Amino acid sequence: MLEPVPSSVDPQETFDFLDAPPSKETLLSHIAGGDQAAFEALYDEMSPRVLGLIRRLVVDHAQSEEVTQEVFLEIWQSASRFDQHRGSASTWILTMAHRRAVDRIRSSQAGRNRDTKIGLRDFAPEYDQVAEAVEITIEHERVKKAMSLLTELQRQAVSLAYYGGYSHSEVAELLSVPIGTVKTRLRDGMIRLRDHFGVSA
Repeated sequence: MLEPVPSSVDPQETFDFLDAPPSKETLLSHIAGGDQAAFEALYDEMSPRVLGLIRRLVVDHAQSEEVTQEVFLEIWQSASRFDQHRGSASTWILTMAHRRAVDRIRSSQAGRNRDTKIGLRDFAPEYDQVAEAVEITIEHERVKKAMSLLTELQRQAVSLAYYGGYSHSEVAELLSVPIGTVKTRLRDGMIRLRDHFGVSA
């Protein structure tokens, strides 16, 4: 029986020489150990999907690219916190991207609100304009409060489908779940929202 020949290749770099590409879970494991080659491989594989998700939410291209870089910086710094028993690497990364995108939207909205307040001190718009702005703000707060009533899984699906503009099949791919599961989460989430707003089906 032949004895295995000891490899002289660094174990952290073996994925570069395999016929089949390494899984994203494997790449994250290497990244947790400071492997830059694994990080570059993960970036090449996931950055288009991450940017696509963020772009649908943030819209502005420059800001979307900034948020994408923030996501991958967080991946580099926190890869050791990934737990594959709690979900796939894709879900972990895309959830992080979604959270970062929402944070950027909220930050931008806060900045616009500050600018609006400053502008109101210097310029007195017509009453109808003020009333419209107040109505929009109130509606935004109502929706925000209603979304907080959903479970995390329902909120994630509703945000992607109705705010992110993704189709059911795209949401299923992003979350790595069957399309039937996505439809169930959306249905249950929308039932909760309708009940909250007192809208009959």
